[in-house]
Amino acid sequence: MTGLPLPAELAARARDVLAGRVQPVPARDAATVVLLRPGPQVYLLRRKSTMAFAAGAYVFPGGSVDVRDTDQAVAWAGPSPAEWGAAFHVDERLARGLVCAAVRETFEESGVLLAGPGAGSVVADTTGDDWEADRLALIDRSLAFADFLARRGLVLRSDLLKPWAHWITPEIESRRFDTKFFVAVLPEGQRTRDVGGEADQVVWQRPAEAIDLAHRKEIFLMPPTYRTLSELAQYDSVDGVLATSREIVTIMPRAVEIEGEMRLVSS
Repeated sequence: MTGLPLPAELAARARDVLAGRVQPVPARDAATVVLLRPGPQVYLLRRKSTMAFAAGAYVFPGGSVDVRDTDQAVAWAGPSPAEWGAAFHVDERLARGLVCAAVRETFEESGVLLAGPGAGSVVADTTGDDWEADRLALIDRSLAFADFLARRGLVLRSDLLKPWAHWITPEIESRRFDTKFFVAVLPEGQRTRDVGGEADQVVWQRPAEAIDLAHRKEIFLMPPTYRTLSELAQYDSVDGVLATSREIVTIMPRAVEIEGEMRLVSS
């Protein structure tokens, strides 16, 4: 058990939390989507250095659940919220919110929309000015996701998502998320675009290549991203990823002191 060395400031906070001098903050429900295309390659964003959480890290699209994501009015195709709840061990209301957040955040952060006019279709193109206006309105929360879909006559395609993992930010962090990980394939005809916002760079990368870049310290990956990429590197096709059977096990890294040094371990 070697773990990841903690920087001095976080190590000090870890000691305070472990000693009971500081209480852990609650973790916010969130969803993250690993977007795939043939190769297989994954879509990664580099978070701006000014961000309060995971500054400079390469991450998958994702973010917190908006309370409006649980709206039952969302048109839905594919596995039901109850089925997603069973997969992630949560109630039906939260499961609906997680799936909606996954689709909404993917659109906000990549321009890719996992929805279509019907249960067997997807939107062909989301690059026009009207789509961009809606994307920005979703980001600033002036537009609810359910209203966005309803106004455009779209159905959320939950069948285009696959449950992958469940990570909770360590209790020592001052910003914490209870994040469900999904995987999805880039729909035919759609393409990602540099949408700005929280990221200053986007890239499609083979999982093994991203891991190698992290080992060479050319990019920074947080433990959940690193672990997920390591898992995906075992597959030589998108179909292989989708065909695998996953049991969702909760992982919450914890701080431990090893020979006088605070380290973060995931097992």
